Amino acid sequence: MKDARAIVFCGVHFMAETADILSSDAQSVILPNMAAGCSMADMASIDEAQDCWDDIQSVLEGEGKVIPITYMNSTAAIKALCGRNGGLVCTSSNADSAFKWAYERGEKVLFLPDQHLGRNTALKMGIPEADMALWNPFKPMGGLTPEQIRRARVILWQGHCSVHTRFTTKQIDAARKDNADVNIIVHPECTRDVVQAADYVGSTEYIQNMIRKAPAGTVWGVGTEVNMVSRMAKENPDKTIFCLDPVVCPCATMYRIHPAYVLWVLEGLVAGLMINRIEVPAETKAQAKVALDRMLEIGG
Repeated sequence: MKDARAIVFCGVHFMAETADILSSDAQSVILPNMAAGCSMADMASIDEAQDCWDDIQSVLEGEGKVIPITYMNSTAAIKALCGRNGGLVCTSSNADSAFKWAYERGEKVLFLPDQHLGRNTALKMGIPEADMALWNPFKPMGGLTPEQIRRARVILWQGHCSVHTRFTTKQIDAARKDNADVNIIVHPECTRDVVQAADYVGSTEYIQNMIRKAPAGTVWGVGTEVNMVSRMAKENPDKTIFCLDPVVCPCATMYRIHPAYVLWVLEGLVAGLMINRIEVPAETKAQAKVALDRMLEIGG
């Protein structure tokens, strides 16, 4: 990878940005379809996030240090905001480690852009919901009073994953009614009530490993993106694996990298054309890399 001149990134826009941040200056990152994005990442623009940060600082006036954490599913500009303000990036695998890192350095956490991952991680750490506040970017001061901001230990950005919020406790109840021995496993981007009703909660990697290592004959109701569930079912034919959502809702933007787009940009490279190159501005790149490096340092 270090010797590659071009990196054709068959994923979503924010991950292609991350590849550009972490790759060398001699490398170019190409995204075959610029429409491949993430609705959650789009829920937090840098202007809105910067206004939020400034508003919080104006209220606190040094009373309590805030550490910003952004989920990987965010723009490079949001990652840069965290980097230049003493914060970091996290994944669903190491969100708890990121929170611990933050509380070693400050009294409050601003978590963007997924409120559910932030809430579920804080609850897992023993922080009561009464100590959390939800920031609505479409309202002055996030819809919060100065007292609510001062009191909150966690300020959650009002964003969510359109796929994971489709899962409900009714779906879990129906799965248990159909099979008393079913194991319910969900992603922490799901809502709090779904997470609390599940048997197991964890990242994509966690879900895959749990099911892969499970005994033959076990039954699994899974709360995550349907294409991943279908793939796990094919890879584990000795188990019964199904998606909790009977209507099934694939991520509309994630699957926009078709082979035709990949061929198009590859043929462009052969012809000496750099199509759909992802270029993060130098200052943003440097500040975002600080936040990403901190994430890599805590591991998890």
